[in-house]
Amino acid sequence: MATVTLGAENFEKTVTDNEIVLVDFWASWCGPCRQFSPVFEDASGKHPEIVFGKVDTEAEQALAGAAQITSIPTLMAFKKGHLVFSQPGALPAPALQQVIDAVVALDVDAALAAQQGEADGEPTES
Repeated sequence: MATVTLGAENFEKTVTDNEIVLVDFWASWCGPCRQFSPVFEDASGKHPEIVFGKVDTEAEQALAGAAQITSIPTLMAFKKGHLVFSQPGALPAPALQQVIDAVVALDVDAALAAQQGEADGEPTES
């Protein structure tokens, strides 16, 4: 699957309606963004089960602000509608694959339950 353009009108629906969504926040004038773009595009072709979205921070300044983007490129990963990864910087292909593998393997329900338990003051199992 090729990457999809995300904006204010479809960002939330895309994140909540899909199991896993990776989002690249970028700008055309950003050298590292241009360097990361083909890596991101290539990964999208290898993982058709994952939605790969791109947000042009120049065109979508309000969305970038809401996402608290302070450096580009920034990669965010969402699983079951929850932000599970956010990191600025252009990743090489092997590092992007590590992120993808970790997000796929993550049991977000268990992680959220453990987080809720900690918030409630309950001890968690190690």
